[in-house]
Amino acid sequence: MKSLVLLTCSAVLLNLVFSTTQANSSFAQGRQMSSVNDFAILSPRERVAPENQLLLERLDTLLPKLMAEQQLDMWLVINREKAEDPIYFTLVPQPTFAARRTTMLIFHRLADGSVEKLTVNRYPLGAPFTAAWQGGSLEQQWQALAELIIAKDPQRIGINVSDEWPVADGLTSALHSRLKSVLPQPFHNRLVSAEQLVVRWLEQRTDTELAIYPHIVSLARSAIAEAFSSKVITPGVTTTEDVAWYLRERFSQLQLPVWFMPYVTLQRPGLTCEQDTAFCGQSGVIRRGDILHTDVGICYLKLCTDTQEMAYVLKADEQDVPEGLKAALATGNQWQDILTRQFVAGRTGNEILKATQQKAKAAGILSSTYSHPLGFFGHAPGPTIGMWDNQSTTPVQGDWPLYANTAYAIEGNIKQAIPEWRNQLAQIMLEQSAYFDGKQVIYLAGRQTQWHLVR
Repeated sequence: MKSLVLLTCSAVLLNLVFSTTQANSSFAQGRQMSSVNDFAILSPRERVAPENQLLLERLDTLLPKLMAEQQLDMWLVINREKAEDPIYFTLVPQPTFAARRTTMLIFHRLADGSVEKLTVNRYPLGAPFTAAWQGGSLEQQWQALAELIIAKDPQRIGINVSDEWPVADGLTSALHSRLKSVLPQPFHNRLVSAEQLVVRWLEQRTDTELAIYPHIVSLARSAIAEAFSSKVITPGVTTTEDVAWYLRERFSQLQLPVWFMPYVTLQRPGLTCEQDTAFCGQSGVIRRGDILHTDVGICYLKLCTDTQEMAYVLKADEQDVPEGLKAALATGNQWQDILTRQFVAGRTGNEILKATQQKAKAAGILSSTYSHPLGFFGHAPGPTIGMWDNQSTTPVQGDWPLYANTAYAIEGNIKQAIPEWRNQLAQIMLEQSAYFDGKQVIYLAGRQTQWHLVR
């Protein structure tokens, strides 16, 4: 049960938020969406050319910098069909659906700083890779790889093995053993983990990627706007599962892959939401007066999104959201601002989390922070900024520093007492895709600062 102290503090906070929102009725970068039909979407065939151009830019301009940063002379990405390395598809041209038998990619840093892109495969990949060997038996393929490495004589050879980063652990035990068996003993000590290169490769965004990312995020946000409308929801009839499947099928129609099943929950007066409950909300038939929440993630042009937004289902005699819920969303936006102001290049995820928690507590906000990087994966590597089930430090991933031109899901929630609900707590769960340019956080397609309304 909520204590009188909590209710009193919530009432004071509510008055503070009201005065804040009256003075400044909208938070920065707020943006409302309407329909996915407002945005162009390329067909799968039309996506190949821009995806390959993006890949070429990354391989030619970004990879040399990252290999120099990590002091690697060579990087090996070796995998097999049906057991692809997690990063394999971020390195090869489209359309590619699998590794062909055993596929070997070799990136060799030259004296001038550029990087050779080579393959030792029975099936050549083609541009931008040059085939150093092709055809022959598996035994000949491994021998050709060994001869190439010996001839190039790299001092530090990165391989994808890692205890801590799953995305950097793509070299299987069998392939690792085979690699060592074909290399002369002196080369074994030159094999080092490429985990830091892998994380940097996956988290770092190019200028072109940052130029197209807002369009991709807009698709996700616009689909949510469609789903949270009277076009989809009939109060008293439509269920939360119906809305979730609308989103799933809508993305399928648009040939936009989802990286998890969308989900939708509801909250209403009488459904208990306690201070120590991780997530409030349940499934069921949507009624007037409910608040709705969804979580959606899509990928397009190889870049992924992660978005959570809130809606309110108007009662028959209402024209707008109750003031208490408006204030709660404003508190959610205030928490976002507190979090994003802690983004400073070089700070670790754990440091950002601690600073956010201290400032949110000082502002009287009951919050939980669990933000993460975005990119080729929805849950991408980089600095972890809290986890929903761990609001303390996160070893390794939480100790990763913040770099410029990296993208994030600004994710978390606040709880606030709602006067119109007899001071019952409501949970506002927000997640918006954004990037850090080295100085500030910029939302890729704006953020939700107003409730979606279902009439």
